[in-house]
Amino acid sequence: MIRQTFAAFAAAALMTGAAMAETKVPFALDWKFEGPAAPYFAAIDNGHFGAADLDVEISAGQGSLDAIPKVATGAFPMGFADINSLVKFLDQNPGAPVTAVMMVYDKPPFAIVGRKSLGVSEPKDLEGRVLGAPPPDGAWAQFPAFATANNLDVDKITVEPVGFPTREPMLAEGNVAAVTGFSFSSFLNLVRLGVPEEDISTILMADYGLELYGNAIIVNTDFASANPEIVTGFLTAVAAGWKDAIADPAKAIESLIERNPAADAALETRRLQLAIDANVLTDNVAANGMGGVDAARMETALGQLGETYEFQNAPDASLYFTDAYLPAADARMLK
Repeated sequence: MIRQTFAAFAAAALMTGAAMAETKVPFALDWKFEGPAAPYFAAIDNGHFGAADLDVEISAGQGSLDAIPKVATGAFPMGFADINSLVKFLDQNPGAPVTAVMMVYDKPPFAIVGRKSLGVSEPKDLEGRVLGAPPPDGAWAQFPAFATANNLDVDKITVEPVGFPTREPMLAEGNVAAVTGFSFSSFLNLVRLGVPEEDISTILMADYGLELYGNAIIVNTDFASANPEIVTGFLTAVAAGWKDAIADPAKAIESLIERNPAADAALETRRLQLAIDANVLTDNVAANGMGGVDAARMETALGQLGETYEFQNAPDASLYFTDAYLPAADARMLK
């Protein structure tokens, strides 16, 4: 059924000449049209997708897990999702036609964001306090491994399930002492709610023992097998969009504001810069280009996932990521 779903995509991709310029590639984001989404819009406006003969339409998402079933079921050929959630999805749905093809968040934004005035500055401070966590949150999913890495007594931590819309307001009001979330989003949401920046503590899990990767471009594998040149062209344009955003974040945000006029341009520029600095342009990416994964680190990450997630099948890194569609390294250098 999945293959039949993508028959139309495959047929469209076989067209050549002028028709090829109209190849449509719907792209599912993980979240709203906020700062870190700007590079994809910049790739549209700066002609990078057009240069690959692609007409890309970007749709907002509702969380780290959101794009995975959309891509696996064929609603979208490509998306943006947390690779750790993808690992679990594929373990629970063996053979589902979805995999990651380009790592974007080389260092994941999973974080504990707390308030110093409420006693949270470092991991151990969570003991004896209330932690707000949305059940579907990607950062919350990694909390058990984070707790193990930092020798936390989880019995001393009160976990309060919260919704995404109420997460930062509850922290701003002091109803919880910390929340799980994406570092760049929760931090700036708190600032917007009037919490003084000097009172906010951002505990990035990647700086406290987790070797996990973060969000990646994912693809329906049936679509990719039938259209390898489209996937590589898409990834080439994504890298170019991120390169543009790194060179001029404010300009990239202009592309975002065109799609989300209600957004605060200054706030979203800062959110984008935070993501660039902490998650995208790591030392590894600066040296080697964006997109790839290190096999040894991936094995360590799978081991950390296995500390708190019981795999139904033996984990196999080759199921979760392939570099077969990545463009050459020089096309993935961001500076």
